[in-house]
Amino acid sequence: MEDHELADVLQYSSPKELYVITYYNVLKLLFCPFRVKVLSNVGLLRKGQLVWVSEVKVTTELKTIFIINGNAYHYHSFEILIEEFTE
Repeated sequence: MEDHELADVLQYSSPKELYVITYYNVLKLLFCPFRVKVLSNVGLLRKGQLVWVSEVKVTTELKTIFIINGNAYHYHSFEILIEEFTE
């Protein structure tokens, strides 16, 4: 992907927001910081640890990256923890 193509995609995104689809098939907007659970040891993080994502970035290959404690990690190493409210 060329720089101008990436710029076109990123103009509609924010490093402080992430849209997710919940287990109940509901579209939800998360705002940073949000909590995630570490699924496997990665970098300084250990499996089962709960950490906060301060920013969401995208690589030039459009892969989602979470910024945690100033370090970048691929999103697939984490489970996003979403509070579901039922009424």
